[in-house]
Amino acid sequence: MNTIDGGVTTPKGFKATGTHCGIKKERLDLAMIYSERPAIAACAYTQNKMRAAPIELMIQRHSDKLQAFIINSGNANAITGPQGMKDAIAMSEMAAKALSLDPVHVGVASTGVIGRFLPMDKMVPGIESIAAQLGSGREYDHRANMAILTTDKTIKEAACQVTLKDGTVVTIAGMAKGSGMISPSMKTKHATTLSFVTSDAVLTKAPEWKWQECINKSFNMINVDGDQSTNDISVFMANGAAGGKPVDDNPEYWNGVLYVLQSLAKQVVLDGEGATKLIELKVTGAKNDREARTTGRWIISSSLVKTAIFGADPNFGRVLAALGNSGSEFDIDKLKLTIGSNGDEVVLFEGGVPQVKPCSETEVKARRLLSDHNISMHLELGVGNGQAEAWGCDLTYEYVKINAEYTT
Repeated sequence: MNTIDGGVTTPKGFKATGTHCGIKKERLDLAMIYSERPAIAACAYTQNKMRAAPIELMIQRHSDKLQAFIINSGNANAITGPQGMKDAIAMSEMAAKALSLDPVHVGVASTGVIGRFLPMDKMVPGIESIAAQLGSGREYDHRANMAILTTDKTIKEAACQVTLKDGTVVTIAGMAKGSGMISPSMKTKHATTLSFVTSDAVLTKAPEWKWQECINKSFNMINVDGDQSTNDISVFMANGAAGGKPVDDNPEYWNGVLYVLQSLAKQVVLDGEGATKLIELKVTGAKNDREARTTGRWIISSSLVKTAIFGADPNFGRVLAALGNSGSEFDIDKLKLTIGSNGDEVVLFEGGVPQVKPCSETEVKARRLLSDHNISMHLELGVGNGQAEAWGCDLTYEYVKINAEYTT
């Protein structure tokens, strides 16, 4: 696998763009992704029972082939009743008409303020015109990515290439948005974080199991604020334009997909609303991988852990209290908690006893390490071989300010 500079149009046969249709005052607010041929697809959706209309529509259709996606920002079209579903259907149908496609092959996603109806008088001309603006290349990648942002400060992209045994080079690329209301728990068939991964590899069937596995190890292991969105969706589209042998069971290919997803997930956390620090937590020695993931998510979701990291406070008690609430098994006599940054580290707890005394040199060093922007934590549970990684960010004063004023 080789990492490359690229976006959703880097794989062969994909086009995209973003435009301004008027949902927002000035920023781009409407994006489209298009494949020149039908693509094998898999989607993972929020498990929030208050699902937005576009999510309900996608679940009802459950199409394993997609050729385009229409996405708006600035308005979530969530908790909008029957009108919301009518508007989501209209978005799909209008985009399908503009591209001469069957609506069932055109996906829909929305993100933004909850509880407001889409301004369809503005969206209709936008959707009708965006199809004529499609193109390939970095400018088009960036325009599409910019158009799906809400409180995000930066675009989020990742790409890589995998050379198959027959010499075929296949490309995997993606874009994402997400800054607040981030605690995904997405499942196939069943953010807001929106993520779209495109590939020109050949698949013979919808990779729902593989996609779920990759989501479980990426977006389902991040947390900004503990609130799962009504609009979370993660989409995979592979159109086969690169040719070569099918990659359904190719581990190197799926490692490439996982790389793209994890890169996008980390970028979402780094751009968390008001965030100043990235927390990377590795859990080892768990009963199994499932419990390791549960432990990781629970700890990086803890508001007390997040605020301690923000204040550079080496309060190991908050981490261990979160572990105790996670339901996961551990052996306290074999438990070990380490924090670090830039290759340097400090053991906070080991062998059932604290390793940091108040006002000691070790505590001073721990506070210094926690003052960095990239914080690593390693928690050994001592009961098995399960392991997982999770990513989160600190909880700051700025987060409260942003969300206290969100609709104003």
